Amino acid sequence: MTYAKAFFDLQLRFAHRVSVVGRVPLPRALLEYTNLYVRFGLGRDFDPGQATWQQYLAGLGDARDAGEWTYRFYLSRPARPPVVVGTFGCFSYARLPGDRIRLHFQNTETQGRSPLARACLDRRLGDLRALFGNVKRTLGERPTVVGVSWLYNLDAYRRLFPGSYVATARPLGGRFRYMPLWGQFVDRNGEAKEDMAREFVARLERLRGAT
Repeated sequence: MTYAKAFFDLQLRFAHRVSVVGRVPLPRALLEYTNLYVRFGLGRDFDPGQATWQQYLAGLGDARDAGEWTYRFYLSRPARPPVVVGTFGCFSYARLPGDRIRLHFQNTETQGRSPLARACLDRRLGDLRALFGNVKRTLGERPTVVGVSWLYNLDAYRRLFPGSYVATARPLGGRFRYMPLWGQFVDRNGEAKEDMAREFVARLERLRGAT
């Protein structure tokens, strides 16, 4: 998927606001409070001295239009899809250290309806049954299941899982670098959700710097 420029503009706006309100240098805000490092295919080490990241920052400093420079830089980078073991409908999973698996969700519905609509409930449950059947056959163990996503805020998503699993949910801080947080602002085609972005920006503008 290629993400739209508006998605990057939103993150840049957030980073600038963090820089002002938090009184931190903009390069640090871009590194710690956006998904840019990952979207540029630089991994998850978040090394501020990484050569490609430094190249981006140098160009940003010289750019007349930060948004245009950022988007052109993103388009020039090779795509790095997440590494997953298997995909089953809208769900996929990856292995994590310590006998854990990480769930991923992506809209694969082709009928133009929400993948979490009640009419799709049986299909999503079937996706999960197929996924965990594969886990049982291939891993031969009972791993801990990890899900990190804004989707757990939705009743329509939570109803797909056993109550005992949902009951373990807890808020996680410091996730500004990752797509499970920023993903709520884009649709299945990578376009920015204008209504959500507009509300987010309005709330940002109400923030004031520390005194």
